[in-house]
Amino acid sequence: MGLFDIFKKKPQLTEEQRKWNKMWELWVNGKAKSPYTELMTYESEINNGGHSQYFTNVENVGDLSKEMSALERILPVELQSNLSKAYQAYLKLEESEEDETAEATLDACDSVFYENEQEIHRLLNEYAGKIEL
Repeated sequence: MGLFDIFKKKPQLTEEQRKWNKMWELWVNGKAKSPYTELMTYESEINNGGHSQYFTNVENVGDLSKEMSALERILPVELQSNLSKAYQAYLKLEESEEDETAEATLDACDSVFYENEQEIHRLLNEYAGKIEL
């Protein structure tokens, strides 16, 4: 085997990694189960632009109250409270775009999410572990 053959060889994914990838594939294709679908959307949107982006994007393409209800069923209490707090701040910004307190609250809620993201990953790993390949 030559030097270039080493680069051609694809690394083998573990079963856990393949299940994780399959879970996201199901989500992209609208086939992941609730409340994991909503949890994956939440995680994805927060990581791409924070709570403000999450609320705006879900409102524009879906039923935000349904999404949040699903999240309340799966999130631990601290993250449920954080989501609710972020939503209240978001609503204030919808009324008045110049609300520094609401903006600061959204930033703080984003930070709480990031500090607890390992819990989101634990929940998603639990779901991914149940997926059949």
